Amino acid sequence: MADVDAPPRTTGLIVVENRGRTTFAFWTAAAVIVTALWASGSPAMVYPLYERAWQLSPAVTTSVFAVYPIVLIVVLLLLGDLSDHIGRRTSILIGLASIATGVLVFALAPSVEWLFVGRVFQGLGVGLSLSPAGAALVELDRTGKRASSVNTAAIAVGLTLATVVGGLLVQYGPAPRALTFWVLLGFIVVVAAAAVLLPRHVRDESLAPWRPRPIHVPKAIRGILAIAALAITLSFAVGSVFISLGAQIVKDVLHTDNAFIAGAVLAIGAAISGVVSIALRRMPPRAAAVLGGVLGALAVIALVASAYESSLPLFIAASLLFGGSSGVLFLGGLGLIAANAAPRHRAGTLSMVYLVAYVGQVLTSVGLGVLATGLGLRTGLDIVGPLLLLLAVATIVVAALAGRRTSTDAASNGGAPRRDGAENRPCPTAGITVD
Repeated sequence: MADVDAPPRTTGLIVVENRGRTTFAFWTAAAVIVTALWASGSPAMVYPLYERAWQLSPAVTTSVFAVYPIVLIVVLLLLGDLSDHIGRRTSILIGLASIATGVLVFALAPSVEWLFVGRVFQGLGVGLSLSPAGAALVELDRTGKRASSVNTAAIAVGLTLATVVGGLLVQYGPAPRALTFWVLLGFIVVVAAAAVLLPRHVRDESLAPWRPRPIHVPKAIRGILAIAALAITLSFAVGSVFISLGAQIVKDVLHTDNAFIAGAVLAIGAAISGVVSIALRRMPPRAAAVLGGVLGALAVIALVASAYESSLPLFIAASLLFGGSSGVLFLGGLGLIAANAAPRHRAGTLSMVYLVAYVGQVLTSVGLGVLATGLGLRTGLDIVGPLLLLLAVATIVVAALAGRRTSTDAASNGGAPRRDGAENRPCPTAGITVD
């Protein structure tokens, strides 16, 4: 039983009154991540209904899709470190309120203009809640070993719910254009009620008063940031191609427009990602980044082959490879940030990683869309596929070389690991001393 009379202790920027509350807060932060990712993917299975009901052109649908990451990028760029100043709980609650507003707009949308408004609110909300929730996981992780794997698993659960639950409700539920959003809204209300009970915030007095400005990442961890950004950008970029091609491949091979079947097939990668992140949670972060790069390259090759052959088995194989890749890439990227970013810079550093990753996702999805429209899908893949392979190789090389430098430094230090967090440990709570 938790000792409720014990004095509060501070973990990073959070005051924790007792162990029981720490556990509750940890899983609440994970639920916030699930919510953010579910919301981000919630319209995916409904877009075909909008296209048929309102006779939308592909250009309009693409524009609605693009609004979300554009808003999210702006929010991460200007407000990415907000929770380092006002607290994880406050930022999360503001973000959940914005997500709920966007979901409500989608549920009630009578025309396409409402979809643009809904995506703006969703982008704002995810930008304000995702990084603070990830930072809170690190600060509330009593073992120092679960934060990265739980973060990755929560992302996988959110994406799986978006495609599977969304596809199920669109295909078999009443009011298919709205029901998925009402279900999501109910989930958000429950998570927000739990988030109100998150521990209070202790401000780091060494920080200057907050104002909107680009994210600051300390020089001491910019090398770590580069590895993490490469790893998670690779996952996002390859994932965007899966989302773009998956439903069409299912339709071509199975000759069905069933939204639930399409959603279930698309969810394979996300589900595998969550399983892998838990199974390999003790893998050193840099080793995870290297393995993720290798699996990511294989996933791209299998995906391109599946598109050429219109082969569902090849697509499922690509999905399994992508799921494994995504799981270890997130495990490596988030593990490096958790191990090396000091509490006062943790949310800002995570925001920078997500900022780079979402830029990569937008460039990949929009680029493939433009190329596929103008030159055909196969030609588009012939161009985008090699670029993704280059990104995978860059991830492997940078992570491997960084690990080699760490070993060299340790040897020159008489075998003692460096104290900059580079010793490839799985993900402790404590950060390093930074400027």
